[in-house]
Amino acid sequence: MKRSAPSSTTSGPKAKKPRPEVPEYHSIPSMRDETGEIIWPAPSAQIAVARNFIKEWYALPRKSFARIYLTFVFFRSAAAGKKTLIIPDKDADGLTSGAILQKTLILLGLDPSLISAHLLQKGSNIHVETERSIMASYKSEYIFVLDQGSRKSPPVIDGPHKALVIDHHFALDDDFPEGSEHVTACNSPPVATSALLTYHLCSELHEKVATTCAWLCAMGTHGDLGNTLKWEPPFPDMKATFKAYTKKAVNDAVSLINAPRRTSTYDVPGAWRALISAKSPKELLTNSTLLSARAEVNAEVERCTHTAPKFSSDGRIAVFRINSAAQIHPVIATRWAGHLQSPKLEVILVANEGYLPGMVNFSCRVPRSARAREPPVNIIEVLKSIADNATDPTLRERLGESFARGHKEASGGIVPRKEFEELIEVLEIGKKPEGSSPAKAKAKNAAPKQANTLMNYFGKPVGK
Repeated sequence: MKRSAPSSTTSGPKAKKPRPEVPEYHSIPSMRDETGEIIWPAPSAQIAVARNFIKEWYALPRKSFARIYLTFVFFRSAAAGKKTLIIPDKDADGLTSGAILQKTLILLGLDPSLISAHLLQKGSNIHVETERSIMASYKSEYIFVLDQGSRKSPPVIDGPHKALVIDHHFALDDDFPEGSEHVTACNSPPVATSALLTYHLCSELHEKVATTCAWLCAMGTHGDLGNTLKWEPPFPDMKATFKAYTKKAVNDAVSLINAPRRTSTYDVPGAWRALISAKSPKELLTNSTLLSARAEVNAEVERCTHTAPKFSSDGRIAVFRINSAAQIHPVIATRWAGHLQSPKLEVILVANEGYLPGMVNFSCRVPRSARAREPPVNIIEVLKSIADNATDPTLRERLGESFARGHKEASGGIVPRKEFEELIEVLEIGKKPEGSSPAKAKAKNAAPKQANTLMNYFGKPVGK
């Protein structure tokens, strides 16, 4: 005789909450001009100024004029045969945008011996006087600043020169070096990466740009926007590119090119040399310099990624504090942004106290659970509001120009350690929010502990 199954008073496993739907990046609505045309990847007004300038330099057969008419001011250097300086940022997006530009200038006829590249020192930026002096020492008449972020500042260098900024980081209308031209994608959603913007410009200049630089565009774009990006309009059609070079090869190449700048030795020159000498992403996959750098970075990420977060009193900010000579804080921020979940959580902040002496380098990301919020989370504004709420009204100014830079969805900063501690104090890490129930308050008084814990975010202990 079979026994009937005993009735159970316990409920079954708790159903997991569905992950929030995040719109595909390419589907972000574009802005349109007065004629209804999409403004992408940059405003047409910025292009028009450059077109008029270029017409003064080229005297070409009529059949070629339409192609050259689409070029930007910075390609004037190819026709002029002047010394040219390229200043790309250190990551995959910056380095590939610089490589696309260099290859295009050579295709247009500029002697490679006239082209130099300046790679900034660890923790530096183009506005630092030591960097300005080094850049001036090249004695270049044309300077191209790619993916470095934008800031209102004196001219790129002292002395005669013409400069163009190609960028996609958040910037106001006057957030550019004095006397420079600029083209920025920051106000033309879906925001293109610097590599994609550069490729978009260059592909109209020479028929070989598409065949020689499309893989660089894919690398730079995946480097900033992730490897799940769908190449749908307004993004260009990359089917042929991913048929020639698999997405796996492109994505592995991104990981390798990003590795040297994250190492303690900050070997960006090694990454640049590997990139400009390669003819395909496959060539990068066996580069010993890149492979060694990635191994070092992976080991350091593994060492630091298990650091437990602490939370602000309102639950909006998760703070991770690590100590590493490697630039791994952005990697860890991106990783945790895909894991932590909460209705209140808005920003993942990873602070690295070991990257630069006396400074704290930190990276912020919007967690996946908050990416579909309306209005969207703006990390730059969140950081500024935290500083503005400090007891000392001078904190915002003392944090410096390298505070809250980058993108609305991926920001960070390099700030003095003392000022960073003041910023963290505003968050009231571990403090119970006002209005807590008496029962919870009593429990807190009996056993003080962190108010927000990993249990709040994962729902059960690890291993169960």
